[in-house]
Amino acid sequence: MGIELHILGTSSARPTSKRQVSGSLVQCEDGIAVIDAGEGFQTRYAAQRKRLKLFDKGTSLRAARVHVVCLTHGHLDHTWGLLPWMHTMSLDKREVPLLVLGPTSPEAFDSLCAGTGVPDSSTSAELARQITGWQSLGGTSAELGYSVRWVLGDVVNDRWMELNDDGSTSLLSSMPQPEGWKRNKLHPLPSNHSVPSCSWMLESKGSLGKFNRLMSTELRLSDEEKLRLSSGEDIKRVDGSLLKATDFRGEDRPGTRLIVSGDTSEMAESLSTVGGVDVLVHEATFMDDAQQWADQFQHSTSTGAARTALAAKAKHLVLTHFSARINDANLPVAEAKGVLAESGIQVTAAMDGDRIHISNSGSITHRFWAENGWKA
Repeated sequence: MGIELHILGTSSARPTSKRQVSGSLVQCEDGIAVIDAGEGFQTRYAAQRKRLKLFDKGTSLRAARVHVVCLTHGHLDHTWGLLPWMHTMSLDKREVPLLVLGPTSPEAFDSLCAGTGVPDSSTSAELARQITGWQSLGGTSAELGYSVRWVLGDVVNDRWMELNDDGSTSLLSSMPQPEGWKRNKLHPLPSNHSVPSCSWMLESKGSLGKFNRLMSTELRLSDEEKLRLSSGEDIKRVDGSLLKATDFRGEDRPGTRLIVSGDTSEMAESLSTVGGVDVLVHEATFMDDAQQWADQFQHSTSTGAARTALAAKAKHLVLTHFSARINDANLPVAEAKGVLAESGIQVTAAMDGDRIHISNSGSITHRFWAENGWKA
C-alpha cells in the first residue's frame, strides 16, 4: 500500500476561485491522519471521497479510518473546519476514538499546567484558546458520543499535556501515537512561524525482504530451520554447511518519510537537518519578488522551499500554500528548479485534489487531479 497524501487545499490565508485553504489526509497501512483542517474541510473531504468512488473504485477514505488530526498551528485557515467536521462525524454515529495533536507555546504550556488558563499575552491564534472554546461548543467526548483526546505540545522542549473535558490538564510522558498504529509513527518538527507551530512527519517502518520459501523447500529444510532463518538467524547444519539468513531473503524494503511543513519560513532547523526525506510538501506562499513579505510574515518563497529540500536531502519537493498573487503554479516551480537543477530532486506544484503516492519500494508518483480522474 505504501503512503498516500491527499491534498485538499493549496491556498494561503483565504480561498480563491481555484484553490481552497489548507487541509490534507495521509493514508497508510495503519489508518488515516488528517493534517490541518481549514474552513470547509468536510466539504472538500466529501468531494475527494466522491472522486475516488467515481474514478478509482476500491480506494476509499472512510472517516472510521481517521484516527488522528495533526494541526500545524492555530491560524484559522488551518483549523476552522475541524469542529464542524467533528460534529458531522457525531451525527454519523462515529464510534472510533479520535486523537487531536497540536503545538502550543512554552508560556501557555506552563500556565495551563499551573491551572491559570491561557495567559493574556498569548496570541489569538494560540491553539489552547481554540480548543477550550471548541470544548465549550460541544467538542467533548460526552457531547460528541465518541472519545476525543485534545493533546497540546511544547514541541521544542518535547513536553505534552492533555486538555480534559472538565477543564483540567494532564501531563503526559510523551506525545501519544494514534491508537493501534504499529508500522507508522508521527513526529512533530518545530517550524518557524509567527505563532507556535510545527511541521508533521509520517515515518513508515521498513520491512525485511520476502523470504524465499521455494529455496527452503528445494533444500528440504525442516520447519524449525525455516523459522530460524526467517527470523534472521544463520544455521550451521550437521554436515558442516552454513546457511546464511540473508541468502533466503530478497532486498529489504526501506522505511519512508513524508513531511508536511505547515506555515514556516525557509530552512527551519528541524526540517533542514532531518535528512532522508522521500517527499517534502513545503509551503511556497510567495515568489522571489516578494521575499520581503516572506520575511515579514515568516513564510517561504519557492526558492526557500527548494533550499530547505536540498538541506533535508529530499527526493521530491511538492510546493503548496500559494498566495492569491500566484495565478500560474508553473512560475514558482520554475524558480525552485533553478535551485534544484543539479540535485536530482524532483519538484512539482500541488493543486486541490492531487494525490502523492510513495510505494513500498520507495517510488514516488504525483497524481494530478484533472476533473475526470487523476493523471501522473
